[in-house]
Amino acid sequence: MLVAMGACLTLSPLLLITTVLIKLDSKGPVFYRSKRVGANYRVFSMIKFRTMSTQADKMLSTMAAQNLYDTNPVSYSWDDADHRNALCETCALAGSCQRLLFDEDHYVCERRYQLSHEGGTFLKFRDDPRVTRLGRFLRNSSIDELPQLVNILVGDMSLVGNRPLPLYEAEKLTTDYAVRRFAGPAGLTGLWQVKKRAKGEGKMSEQERIDLDIEYARTFSFGRDMSLIYQTLFSLWQKENV
Repeated sequence: MLVAMGACLTLSPLLLITTVLIKLDSKGPVFYRSKRVGANYRVFSMIKFRTMSTQADKMLSTMAAQNLYDTNPVSYSWDDADHRNALCETCALAGSCQRLLFDEDHYVCERRYQLSHEGGTFLKFRDDPRVTRLGRFLRNSSIDELPQLVNILVGDMSLVGNRPLPLYEAEKLTTDYAVRRFAGPAGLTGLWQVKKRAKGEGKMSEQERIDLDIEYARTFSFGRDMSLIYQTLFSLWQKENV
């Protein structure tokens, strides 16, 4: 909390300038607040500088094909002759399905069933048409995230942790395996941001994102958090417009 308070004071000129520029750049509020799910499924209002047009939410339903996460539907039928083909990545590593369901006349892997019947869990777009001119710079420089220092001051988040998720993403992560990512604190930066941040290296699978979040929740410590903060300094500027 002391670090967050010091950062707020140090960055106050930048925060003020950004506030003025957003008002001049486009119509709408300076800050964007959205309900997010953090540690232990606690819901809170996360604050960011607004980077999108005021019609952004209405455009979302038409942009599924542009999602950077690999969410293509997958086959989920259970084949006794080659059962590993019917497994999700997690169950395949274990050698057998850990969450076996029965769908009409055949067995299915629960994770594959969810992927074949629902949209993707995570949403992220490159060259997002909803983003304003100034918003693209704020995102690439990570300045849009700075208001979350307030969330840290009031105890909603930590400096380091798993990113708090929108409600529509969190509600899809309810399996025994996926919920482990909520055992760690919600953070401004974390393992996923510094290790792999979808910078033009091909699509990142949802399972890979979940695995990284669970790895952090399982291993976080003061020493590792200090290391991730240091690594974040070299990951602030994004090479892609995402």
